[in-house]
Amino acid sequence: MSTQTATFAAGCFWGVEAAFRQIPGVIDAVSGYIGGRTENPTYRDVCSHRTGHAEAVEVTFDPQRVSYDQLLDAFWEIHDPTQLNRQGPDVGDQYRSAIFTHSAEQLAQATASRERQQSHYQKPIVTQIQPAPHFWRAEEYHQRYFEKNGGVACHIPPSIARK
Repeated sequence: MSTQTATFAAGCFWGVEAAFRQIPGVIDAVSGYIGGRTENPTYRDVCSHRTGHAEAVEVTFDPQRVSYDQLLDAFWEIHDPTQLNRQGPDVGDQYRSAIFTHSAEQLAQATASRERQQSHYQKPIVTQIQPAPHFWRAEEYHQRYFEKNGGVACHIPPSIARK
C-alpha cells in the first residue's frame, strides 16, 4: 500500500484529529505543531504565542480509499475558516486555520478548494496555505485525546458562518 501525508490546522488539534480518524482511508492522524520557528516545541511553548506554531494534525492516508480533495472537504466542514487566529472559544495564533501542503499538486488542490469554498461564506476565508515545514509530534497525552479521556469535538460548527 502506498500512503500520502496531509497536514491541517483547524483549531484545537484534539477535535481535528478525532474528525480525521473517522474517515475511511485515513491510516493515522497525529496531533502536533507546525509552522513556527522553535525546534521541538512543547504545548507550553506553543501556548506562549512566541513560537509561531499552529496546533495541527498530520494525516496519513491511502489515496486509493480517500482522495486529498475528500480530506480538504472534511477540513472545511470541521471548522470556521473565517475566524482569524481562533476557533470558537479557543483564541490565539496556534488555533489558526491552515493547510500545509506536501507537494505542488496538493498546493494547487488546496488553493482551488479554498476558492470554491469562499462562495459558501459571507466573510473572507482566512485559511493560510503553505508548503509544510517540519511537523513536531505533540506530547503523548495529546494523542487520541478523546479516545483516552472521553468528550466530544471542541469545535463550533462552521454552518453558523455560512451564507
